[in-house]
Amino acid sequence: MSYEPDGQYQPPYRPEGQYPQQPPNGQQQGRQQGQPQYSPQGRPPQGPPQGQPPYGRPGYGQPQQGGPQQGRPPQGQSPYGQSPYGQDQYGQDQYGQPGAFDSPTRRQPDYERPDYQQPYEQPRHQQQPPPPYDGSGPPYGHGEEPPRRKSKAKRWIIAGVSVLALAGIAAGAMSYFEIPPFTDKGKAVSFGDTPGGDKGGPAAKPAPNSKMSMPTGPKTEFKNASTLSDGTQIGVATITGKKSGFTGKVWVWAPKEYNDPKYAKSGFPVMIALPGGAGYPINYWMGTDLKLQSSISQWYSEGKGKPFILAMPVLNPQPDEPKAIYWDGSDIPGQPKMGTWLTDDVPDLMRENFRTIKSRDGWAFMGSSTGGFSSLKAVLKYPEKFKAAICSGPDIVPDSPLWTGHEKEKAENNPELLAKQLIDKKGPDVYLAFQVGDNESNKKTLPDVQKFVATYTKGPIHTSLRVIPGGQHNAKTYVPNMGLGPMEFISKVMEGPVE
Repeated sequence: MSYEPDGQYQPPYRPEGQYPQQPPNGQQQGRQQGQPQYSPQGRPPQGPPQGQPPYGRPGYGQPQQGGPQQGRPPQGQSPYGQSPYGQDQYGQDQYGQPGAFDSPTRRQPDYERPDYQQPYEQPRHQQQPPPPYDGSGPPYGHGEEPPRRKSKAKRWIIAGVSVLALAGIAAGAMSYFEIPPFTDKGKAVSFGDTPGGDKGGPAAKPAPNSKMSMPTGPKTEFKNASTLSDGTQIGVATITGKKSGFTGKVWVWAPKEYNDPKYAKSGFPVMIALPGGAGYPINYWMGTDLKLQSSISQWYSEGKGKPFILAMPVLNPQPDEPKAIYWDGSDIPGQPKMGTWLTDDVPDLMRENFRTIKSRDGWAFMGSSTGGFSSLKAVLKYPEKFKAAICSGPDIVPDSPLWTGHEKEKAENNPELLAKQLIDKKGPDVYLAFQVGDNESNKKTLPDVQKFVATYTKGPIHTSLRVIPGGQHNAKTYVPNMGLGPMEFISKVMEGPVE
């Protein structure tokens, strides 16, 4: 059809016996059975029935796609003003666009038939649902394919994959939040034989002149904190020190050799590992990301180190923030006795629960930053108990603000003064391995350590110093470099495993 500028309808030119040309979007879909579309002569009916207005209702009698046929003329009679372009009963085509009497600028007046009771613009929510498909024709429009249904096998595969993905996410979350049965965290940990024999038999008895010491008890209940890839476990317990009175957590780890029947009568060396920073409520060596535990095993297999048992206690009684208050691993008057906690209570815990070495040849410290200071001070103050220390990026002198008013006690915990006293007493020998990065946050750290080494490496004090190129003030710098000199330096003078 065509439009004149004024919007009036102009009938299309239709040569006799020819179909009108179908417009691109004019296909008629969902035609009901028996509905006339074209005359038997192969052409659409021409015009309205006799006596009807020449401009009858456009498309009247042509139902909306798939909808009810309301006011339909008797069968065999041409619809009034039916458009060959598939318009519905509202003057709209099958795509909802304005029909032949709707121009962009002018709308034609509505016409009503006497036998048509509904208003021309029937609200769509009042339209009747389409009749059910009776099987007499294609259920879909011409050339339109029905939607494909996924096969049952494909749907089951998709459902199975979705369930597995959700299960994996749930298991990961439950493991992260330590929810059984997806983690062994929190379960009891047994470190070999203890007094009475945990494994069903009597504990191994050392020879009368043995260098090892069997666990003395009482047994401490350790709970699993982490499991390493080699199957070894890190246990944790909260204890109250018998000598310090302080209550805090201690994490412990034993290398796989400890549970090897080959070493059932052997005592193992112990290293007390101290963190930097607050060191409360955790000791960062207890985690597995820094790989201290796995490195101990690797260094031993390479012949660079001893198979140390690790004791990892909290360093301070509370966080040091926001006032940067710390305790220097010492017994500061009026404060929790953190020096006694580290040098008496923690070693006693290890003797109670592990096969250890009787002499100081099996006892060492290691630490970084303030933990390095505490390690250095502990060995110099108690050389009869501890033989060696690895001190990474340490402070050299005590500097806690809690020492104010306690100058005498502060001097008793000063590594420089303790080193001088040990030299004056001519022993016993101690071995101090220092490592410092050349990019430490505190630019005084390296010069202070170099000065200490130059001044006090004499007599019973033996030292080594590794300067780490590009090394920063953090544990990730210190752990790999421990295996490049410091660990081997102290392991040469340590004992274990021994019977």
